[in-house]
Amino acid sequence: MADELFVDQNEVEGTASGVWSRMLAGNRRFAEGKPEHPNRGAEAREALVDTHAPEAAVLSCSDARVSPDIIFDSGLGDLFTVRTAGQIIDEAVLASLEYAVTVPGVRLLVVLGHQNCGAIKQASKDYEALLHELTADAEDSLMAADSIADIDERICASDSLMMRTVGFSIWQAHESELESSEDFERVHIARTIELLVEQSEAIQQALASDKLMIVGARTPAKSRFLASETDYNSENGDLQNRDPKKNNPKLSNLRIIEKIQENQEIQTL
Repeated sequence: MADELFVDQNEVEGTASGVWSRMLAGNRRFAEGKPEHPNRGAEAREALVDTHAPEAAVLSCSDARVSPDIIFDSGLGDLFTVRTAGQIIDEAVLASLEYAVTVPGVRLLVVLGHQNCGAIKQASKDYEALLHELTADAEDSLMAADSIADIDERICASDSLMMRTVGFSIWQAHESELESSEDFERVHIARTIELLVEQSEAIQQALASDKLMIVGARTPAKSRFLASETDYNSENGDLQNRDPKKNNPKLSNLRIIEKIQENQEIQTL
């Protein structure tokens, strides 16, 4: 019986959940002003000359306030980071994350958004401008509704990558009657995760074989630690949340984040 109850701590620490726990612990150290700055000395640098074995990949916004290596108090070689404005995905981002999953073999992929995201704000302004353009000549509410019936198609056809990605997330949020910037940020994180899974066969295979866990998270500016919003369940291939518009085929990719773990918020400033 004792053998059955025994848990190998090394095995636990090697799991995706163990990696995430260590990242959260590092953020707590950062938030409390007690960073350890691990693996940054001369010996650590020498060990990384020929190889590295990051435990997690982080897709985050390029915002200067949200540097993953700093807010997670990580060391050299610990995190494989990819950063774009609004953590948007393009071919280069996808190829980089697929490399992280298939070559060094990260166990955890974190999609990290943040409060007061400039990309979200700009995309929201562009979305409102498009709405105004489409409804400017409408004489009544019915004509206005008809004029925006294909707004999602117009967004997808936009010349702006920011509009096609972040703007589409904002449209999805509005369709679910979510109007705040915090809602836009949460929906965009969830949609980014689903786009990663949809567009990458390598990520799909890693999830299916339980070699990878994806976590979506957001950093509230006034909170102490990172709030983990949701995670991707490789068993049923779905996000653990709810979809109030699940019968709307145009919203098939939308998942509204419901699962927020307590006491997991990140200090970024």
